[in-house]
Amino acid sequence: MVRLQKFLADAGVASRRASEALIQAGRVEVNGQPLTQLGIRVDPRSDVVMVDGRQVQPLRKRYVAVHKPPGVVCTCRDEKDRPVLGDLLPTDWQGMVPVGRLDQDSEGLIFATNDGAFALRITHPRYGVPKVYQAEVAGEVRPAMLRSFTRGVRHLGELLRARAARLVQRGKRRSVVELELVEGKNREVRRLFAAQDLTVTRLCRVQIGAIALGELKPGRWRALTETEIKTLLKQS
Repeated sequence: MVRLQKFLADAGVASRRASEALIQAGRVEVNGQPLTQLGIRVDPRSDVVMVDGRQVQPLRKRYVAVHKPPGVVCTCRDEKDRPVLGDLLPTDWQGMVPVGRLDQDSEGLIFATNDGAFALRITHPRYGVPKVYQAEVAGEVRPAMLRSFTRGVRHLGELLRARAARLVQRGKRRSVVELELVEGKNREVRRLFAAQDLTVTRLCRVQIGAIALGELKPGRWRALTETEIKTLLKQS
């Protein structure tokens, strides 16, 4: 059961405040009965809600995994007319927002949804959903650096810490490191390496919670399964 004004707002009829005004004006009916009082709750699965004589369909909640390519901005609109994540999704999907962020130069797994509660559970640090990144770095990464990452390093006055760090490939000119983070601070992976005077040349997020990027191609999306959604919420 949800409040009537929230149901109307979620269905895209109007904002929650404007939906309250519609109710108070007597323009909303539930199961054939006009309502003017706020606070009424409805069951989107069984109650019939009408606004000005037209039935309101409940919003279908969508949860998708997207492989964001480099150069794409994690938003659905951009004032600078840059390529955005919303360009990769069907144009008739309403209210879709990125779950968290990847900076413009980074790539990899990101979720998009029209379910704000789900987005909060995945992104807020208090829920601790882990994210795994693979970073290609110019130069040699030594094991001691990885230990400092898990202990925590300070960069620009902020403490940054990885929950786990693994050296995938080590060379004089190029190294590959896998990092697991839970806080998701702004540009945290790049800043961890910057604190060691190293530059990340390619950064890809390969996993969120139990969901891996897998074979999903750059620029493509797939729907999360019901089992995957439940697993993510259980982890958070």
